[in-house]
Amino acid sequence: MSPKKVIVVPDSFKGVLTAGEAAEVITAAVFEAFPGCEVIKMPIADGGEGSVDAVLSAVGGETFSVKVQSPDNKEIDAKYGITNDGTAVLEMAQSSGITRQDGLHPMTSNTYGFGQLILSALPQQNMILCIGGSATTDGGCGMAAALGALFTDRNNNNFVPCGETLRDIISIDLSGLDKRAAKSKFTVMCDVDNPLYGETGAAYVYGPQKGANPEQVRKLDDGLRRYSDVLENHFGRSFKDIPGAGAAGGLGAGCMAFLGAVLKSGIDTLLELYNFKDQCKDADLVITGEGKLDSQSFQGKVMSGILREAGDVPVWSVCGINDCDDGFLEERGIRVFQACEGITAEESMKEPVKYLKLAAQRAMEAYKTR
Repeated sequence: MSPKKVIVVPDSFKGVLTAGEAAEVITAAVFEAFPGCEVIKMPIADGGEGSVDAVLSAVGGETFSVKVQSPDNKEIDAKYGITNDGTAVLEMAQSSGITRQDGLHPMTSNTYGFGQLILSALPQQNMILCIGGSATTDGGCGMAAALGALFTDRNNNNFVPCGETLRDIISIDLSGLDKRAAKSKFTVMCDVDNPLYGETGAAYVYGPQKGANPEQVRKLDDGLRRYSDVLENHFGRSFKDIPGAGAAGGLGAGCMAFLGAVLKSGIDTLLELYNFKDQCKDADLVITGEGKLDSQSFQGKVMSGILREAGDVPVWSVCGINDCDDGFLEERGIRVFQACEGITAEESMKEPVKYLKLAAQRAMEAYKTR
């Protein structure tokens, strides 16, 4: 039986295809197999790379480009979006992401560029901050400094803290913080619920991905602990255990403290914008996809949100590589089709469109014979 309606909702295949490009490839395979089928394309993200494009795809708008400081203090171009209703959408990965620097700098990278990006968009009074994919563990101090905050050490010197100098903060002065920030509403899209520090905090869980060795991880965690105390002393409230405080190297805590931001699930926010749950009511199949499907895909990321909101509609994944065992997937009712089937992942990445389309075609053949 042919499907009457298919929802195509892929994430980006990091480094090879954007979510929008992946959606086009999968959609072409659906139309090829079922020419009369209604296909709803929803390029998706969870608050990391590609989130600006995903939001604008959902609600419309345009992008702007500005010069900002990279995590390793170079000048780079970064884009942000303004939706048709005037909401600014900013992606931390654009300014302070791990791919926006030369090499890895876990101790010295900072979020100053993200603060510059916010400054560029501050005429807008409603902002969505997408904070996945960071290179940094500075607790958002760089961002705050770009917005006018002053951080002082024990010698009464002002400085812009980074991971290795968080422990040196003695006091915070927000009298120079851009007044427009207080008039704006900030919503943070994040895909993790880690606390600020500790074994499940920003440094221990994500520091190694940013290049930190075990000793550096320990120093970063110590810095976040000290920073947490300074924040509590200044604001009169604790941020350390709020789910998501440890997102993006502690930027989650920084956004709450300095911007009064509210943290929301990135994937839930995007699915709401797309009206995904209602669209699923008469759908026959949901096809999602990402570069690598693994257990983390089911922990607050794209796949977890789709499974929760799709209801009884079958969810299939067309991915680059699958790292989940069959039993795990069977329990969740998911069928998976890999772009790298029969070849190496590296080979499939050299011609991502070709091999993703082949995987999507296999999925359509499987639907015909199910």
